[in-house]
Amino acid sequence: MMGRFNLGVFGKTGVGKSTLINAVFGEEVAATGIGEPVTKDSHLYVGVQGTLGLIDTRGIEIGRDDRTLVKEIRTFVTNQRKLPLTEQMHAAWYCVRALDRRFEEAEAEVIRTLADLEVPVMLVFTQVPVRDGAVHPDAAALADHVASLDLPIVGGRPFMTYAMRDSFTGQPAYGLMELLNATFLVVPDAVHAALAAAQKIDLDLKARQANRTIGASVAGAAAAAAVPIPFSSAAVLVPIQLAMMARIAQLYSVPFDRAALLAIASTSIATTAGRSAVTGLLQLIPGAGTVAGGAINASVASGFTLAMGQAWLAVCQRVAAGQLGRLGEALDSDAVKQLFEEEFRKRAPRVRKDG
Repeated sequence: MMGRFNLGVFGKTGVGKSTLINAVFGEEVAATGIGEPVTKDSHLYVGVQGTLGLIDTRGIEIGRDDRTLVKEIRTFVTNQRKLPLTEQMHAAWYCVRALDRRFEEAEAEVIRTLADLEVPVMLVFTQVPVRDGAVHPDAAALADHVASLDLPIVGGRPFMTYAMRDSFTGQPAYGLMELLNATFLVVPDAVHAALAAAQKIDLDLKARQANRTIGASVAGAAAAAAVPIPFSSAAVLVPIQLAMMARIAQLYSVPFDRAALLAIASTSIATTAGRSAVTGLLQLIPGAGTVAGGAINASVASGFTLAMGQAWLAVCQRVAAGQLGRLGEALDSDAVKQLFEEEFRKRAPRVRKDG
């Protein structure tokens, strides 16, 4: 499907790495732990959950064990370069708690090592208070110091963040979208969809990736029907439409098995359901002709696929928003099917010829 986005997360113990990860990728990430050690005696751990892979450290202290960490990072990344792109580290967040007011040479060395291995590094200042639009002066001073070191970090300066709203002080969360956008821009294009699916804070990013999927599927459907096919053979479009719907479902974390079953039921609405519905639609789509049950050409195939994609996107957005039950719980398949039919009927007439 869309592969996996692999993120390295580094920094001293207690700087807020887990809080940051949970804020961007969801609380369920913490529940799975940080995975298995790379090798028996390694301090590097790799955890995988769906479209997200996390590379983290355990039992190691920067400043004391940094030589060990640098060696393990270099070996790990070098070995991963021999594997498919989905197995490689695509970016790294190096986390520093700004109000500790310290940034050590050992930390700079970890960053340089990652950058030397062509891993883009975002330096993230965590738990930075802000007031009236200004960050805490100690954080600002440390950021200036880090900038003076001319480290190979994305943007040349740390990203200021506060991952979770503090209910006691009222300090709001901020900085996560900027960090996510910067990460999206520096990782390979091939993992954009996986990153969009894994993150939980930018719904527009999910929608953009979904629409790219729809566009590609529409083009694929049109190509498949470049030579008009009998309506009775419309099943050749089903794999294209199923793949589109499954990919959109994955972007919105609708479990694949359930999404596939729903997609199979829903696809039948658009490709094989009732001659009466199809007859009416065929007569309204440019180039479709007026013969009921006649040939499906590129215009018809693309029109149906576009309407299906947009309708299924609307369904997945509703599911993700909890409007059809809590995500992760059993969904009412009849309700989903009914919603899809309603959304599809809204969109199918948009491909009609005016007048």
